[in-house]
Amino acid sequence: MGKDSFADGDTKKGANLFKTRCAQCHNLKAAEGNKIGPNLHGLFGRHTGSVEGFSYTDANKSKDLVWKEDTLFDYLENPKKYIPGTKMAFGGLKKPKDRNDLITFLREETK
Repeated sequence: MGKDSFADGDTKKGANLFKTRCAQCHNLKAAEGNKIGPNLHGLFGRHTGSVEGFSYTDANKSKDLVWKEDTLFDYLENPKKYIPGTKMAFGGLKKPKDRNDLITFLREETK
């Protein structure tokens, strides 16, 4: 795969990225519930704006896409550009390698 699409990354580096860039707003385990952002348990194969008990923007609810490696790869580069109107206050991960590492980690940890 090219640098502009998902390719398997480094799970350990992805874990560190999650810890430093995502964990303040997101949980990974089913029993942990939502934080400022929705719980990410079961993320892969889930539709945007569909976590029970989380208050999404209309932009997220109406985007109607399924989260998978490639959609996350594009979204995590610049969330506000990918879903205009989202309340996710994260500037994104500009480096494809960082996105690959994070997505590889999330794929394992959100099952």
